[in-house]
Amino acid sequence: MSENLTIGERVAWYRRRRGMSQEALAGLVGRTSDWLGKAENNRIELDRLSVIRSLADALDVALGDLIGEPTLLDWTADSGTATVPALRAVLMDYRQLTPILSAPALDAEPPTLDELARELRSVFDAYQGSRFGYAAGRAPLLLTDALLAARQYDGDDRLRAHELLALSYQAAASVLTKIGEADLAWMAAERGLAAAQQSENYAITGSLFRSVAFALLSTGRHEPAMSLTEAAATYLQPHLNDGDGDVISSYGTLLLAGSMAAARAEDRATTRGYLAEADEAARRLGVDGNHLWTAFGPTNVAIHRVNTAMELGDVQVALDIGSELDTAALPVERRVRHMLDVARAFHVSGRHDAAVATVLNAERMAPDQVRHHYLSRQLVITWVRNTHGKPGFELHQLAKRMHVVG
Repeated sequence: MSENLTIGERVAWYRRRRGMSQEALAGLVGRTSDWLGKAENNRIELDRLSVIRSLADALDVALGDLIGEPTLLDWTADSGTATVPALRAVLMDYRQLTPILSAPALDAEPPTLDELARELRSVFDAYQGSRFGYAAGRAPLLLTDALLAARQYDGDDRLRAHELLALSYQAAASVLTKIGEADLAWMAAERGLAAAQQSENYAITGSLFRSVAFALLSTGRHEPAMSLTEAAATYLQPHLNDGDGDVISSYGTLLLAGSMAAARAEDRATTRGYLAEADEAARRLGVDGNHLWTAFGPTNVAIHRVNTAMELGDVQVALDIGSELDTAALPVERRVRHMLDVARAFHVSGRHDAAVATVLNAERMAPDQVRHHYLSRQLVITWVRNTHGKPGFELHQLAKRMHVVG
């Protein structure tokens, strides 16, 4: 299916493929056929993931099928010509399943742990800089080197190698989630969690719990993500009194993932509870830090207040907090994700010019991220569809760069 369909048009396409009437589908999601007809014809916005997920469940399709993920990762000077397929090949290499299937005698010399740490930093920094092509292109070699190190080092070096392996899987899962490869992201997060447990490092294990939670979120499994948040938070709580910034940041970011899951499950009380706990963790940390590449701190908690408000339909709350929030201290990825929520709030409140300007500003900062995120794609498609006559020059050029018009 082409990329230039709105979510409503995708719903209509899959509904017809299933041989369902509008009345039948609307009944399954507790709506009227009039509501569904308007949604399919772009007269009602489908921008809340809780609603989209209910439609996906009723149609027996993946959430990504309705929001148009994944999209093609463009080749750039950063990415080269080996991106997601190369990463998929590494993740599906049968020799990763157990050392029994590997041939140690044929293994190359592993990198030093310092070299591996530098390689990991370059991929994570690229991810946080929204250079997803570069991160996807470098992740396969990073994972290969990290696996080799984890298998060949001994003693304390082996523990450190497993820390780096776990974080390498986390970096891969992070970029795969951003470009819509939810199933591969789950695979990377799951393997990262297994490696983290072998590292005996509480903070890194907590950080990988967060990756698994985000992988669940990306497939629309909100309730399991909330359950995981509860279990993982309980695991980390005994270690918070150590004052370790890595542990506090892993714990706080995990709660932020839980807040998103609760908001998408339309559970307001749990959303507020997770945000309050995350806020307390941010106060304990005291700064906008970036321990274990979490970007955790007071500002990231505020960003999630905006995000969850939008998921719950509290548009004015999102505008009150989000439009004046200073995110300059955070990595580009966090700043741009926040800008997309603010653009969405402007759009829903009828402030079209502000919404378009916000997306254009976000694109200048992070073209890869704006190109791949379902929010920006759906906003631009909707604006093009709803324009009477030819879209304005800036909007038309933006739509062409995002490949949502010819």
